[in-house]
Amino acid sequence: MQVRRIREVGMERGSGLRTSRRDLLLGGLCLCCLPRAGFAAEAAGVQEIQPGVFVRRGLDVDAAPGNADAIANIGFVIGKDAVLVTDSGGSLADGKWLRDQIRQKTDRPIRHVVLSHVHPDHSFGACAFVDDRPDFIGHARLKPALEARGAFYKDKLSEVLGAGNVGPVVMPTREIGPEGGEVDLGDRKFAFQAHRTAHTDCDLSMMDLSSGLLFPADLLFVKRVPSLDGSLLGWLKELDGLEALGAKTIVPGHGPVTVDQKAFGDLRRYLTVLRDQTRKAIKDGKSIDEAIQTVGASEKDNWALFSDYNSRNATQAYKELEWE
Repeated sequence: MQVRRIREVGMERGSGLRTSRRDLLLGGLCLCCLPRAGFAAEAAGVQEIQPGVFVRRGLDVDAAPGNADAIANIGFVIGKDAVLVTDSGGSLADGKWLRDQIRQKTDRPIRHVVLSHVHPDHSFGACAFVDDRPDFIGHARLKPALEARGAFYKDKLSEVLGAGNVGPVVMPTREIGPEGGEVDLGDRKFAFQAHRTAHTDCDLSMMDLSSGLLFPADLLFVKRVPSLDGSLLGWLKELDGLEALGAKTIVPGHGPVTVDQKAFGDLRRYLTVLRDQTRKAIKDGKSIDEAIQTVGASEKDNWALFSDYNSRNATQAYKELEWE
């Protein structure tokens, strides 16, 4: 149903940015494809959080002219034999910037580029790495998600950043299923987990088996309000599994470049509030339009961009929980 709504919005609103933010939100489009004021994150550069592991902190804004959609935490790992890109960035321009950062650090081959999920801020930089001929690693459900949404995302992002800054949509060449998978960089191995529907229906996380460093991508938002584009109940379940890994150092999809286990608590609190208040609204006979006015409001002061995303999250939660 969500894929159908996305396509309908794309066909009905062919005039581009005249599409209302509310229409796009309700159509399933992450707001990272809409314009907001912001500044380039590249000036901050990358931080070496562990030997050979570099991360760029994304901006707590949405895509806007001049910021290259550089709003997600992205980076790379330099191994003895090869380089792994932890997430590719939000545009061709962002991906090129990241590739340049890699080349400033090493001339080792870039053999693996992770596409943690379908949202453009994490996956649309992949086109900058095509000439390296890496494995583009994604969830087994990522390709159908990109086929359904990719062209629409690309069109909207091109209107914001300019077509020259947004390259072709890149599909995964290596798919990770329920059995998981591994990558060996010569001196360190990464294990991948394909999650059940949570933040999206194609979330992929990875862990460095030598250090225990965890990359949950957007299964963990810190300080920036989460974006629910999959299943609220599923996300809470996946958090259980991620916390059980016991990682001491975690690189969230948004927020500080590293956090510890306590960061899961803030996200769990928000999702739990969303669940419990939505259930109460349904029990009290409130309509979806009434519910989104109040559900989650108690969390307003805890998250950046709350007013842009919470009503959509409440809408998604209501639709999921209405018939449970």
